[in-house]
Amino acid sequence: MTDIPIKPKPDYTHILVGVDRDDDAQKAFAYALRRAVRDDAKLTIVSVLETSSFNIYESMSKGHIERERMELSHQIANYVQMAKDAGVQEVDSIVGEGDPDDVILEDVIPRIKPDLLIIGAETKQGMARHFGSNANKIAKYAPISVMIVR
Repeated sequence: MTDIPIKPKPDYTHILVGVDRDDDAQKAFAYALRRAVRDDAKLTIVSVLETSSFNIYESMSKGHIERERMELSHQIANYVQMAKDAGVQEVDSIVGEGDPDDVILEDVIPRIKPDLLIIGAETKQGMARHFGSNANKIAKYAPISVMIVR
């Protein structure tokens, strides 16, 4: 009898990772890369432009908002390239606008149907740092498994 190595079925086939400028999000992305390569899973990278964090003058300036959108799109393109360079076979990206937890919970998850969401534990932006993080709300209300990385 020949010993044939049996590759175990991956735990997850479609991983969604939320990224922003925080250190914990960078750690979440690094973990998502390793997990996607290990499980041969599709990876979708999402980032949300928090328009509520703009002051009144910024929110009225189309130039400011457009610059922020362009910068975010450039960052996401870099993440996509890093994922491909790391060996992830199937990579997608989504750039949303609004409140990150609402966009992820109400738009992104229902639309793309991932089976795992990986996010960073902390946020240092806006009022969320004072009243609880996006991660807390997402973990509580997401209809899929959520991994919070520190």
